[in-house]
Amino acid sequence: MTPGPDTGPGPGPEGAAGTDEAADELPAVAPQLRELRRRAGLTLEAAAARARLSPAHLSRLETGRRQPSLPLLLGLARTYGTTVSELLGESPAVADPIVRAGGPGAREADGWTYWQAGGSGRGMQALRVHVPPPATAGRGPRGRGQGELIRVHPGEEWLYVLDGRLRLHLGEVEHLLEPGDSAHFDSLTPHRIGAASTGGADLLFVHTLLQSSLAGLCLGGTTTHTTTHHR
Repeated sequence: MTPGPDTGPGPGPEGAAGTDEAADELPAVAPQLRELRRRAGLTLEAAAARARLSPAHLSRLETGRRQPSLPLLLGLARTYGTTVSELLGESPAVADPIVRAGGPGAREADGWTYWQAGGSGRGMQALRVHVPPPATAGRGPRGRGQGELIRVHPGEEWLYVLDGRLRLHLGEVEHLLEPGDSAHFDSLTPHRIGAASTGGADLLFVHTLLQSSLAGLCLGGTTTHTTTHHR
């Protein structure tokens, strides 16, 4: 959601209608906006340009003379690389940095199996993945295995082969990866992943697709369910 033009919340030269009430309701917004901008090393003009606001409008937000709407809060959070909760001065719960073995159950999709290897709700998502042998991979559109589907989407991906051999297509080039090999690539490069050994392949996989479900990844298929076994 992108903030709209600098229209202001109400009539008058400063959009004054409702401004005093807004300042009382959200007292932490103004100082947080100033602090986050300074922390990002941005001038008022540079931050306003990124947020698609006028410097005067952003200045009024930072001094508490104008109420930010929810779309504007979302846009400012993206500008400063933070969350609306931080803009409002809320203290987020500290996430547990440790993911224990035998924790979250395996999830499966068309023969692919996934185990959570990192914390949820972060900019990077980490998984441990078992890629099925080519003959047992789920069938996708037109009868092709899901590993043969070419994916293109925003983000970055990193993988490390633990066991077996992995076939990775990046653009027009095919790479054969052995245990210990890794790859790090831009997800806008057309790509597909599949096992190249009869026993399948096991890998660590890290991606930046925060909003994606397993079905949205370049790995397995279109349906998922949770199981209780672990690797």
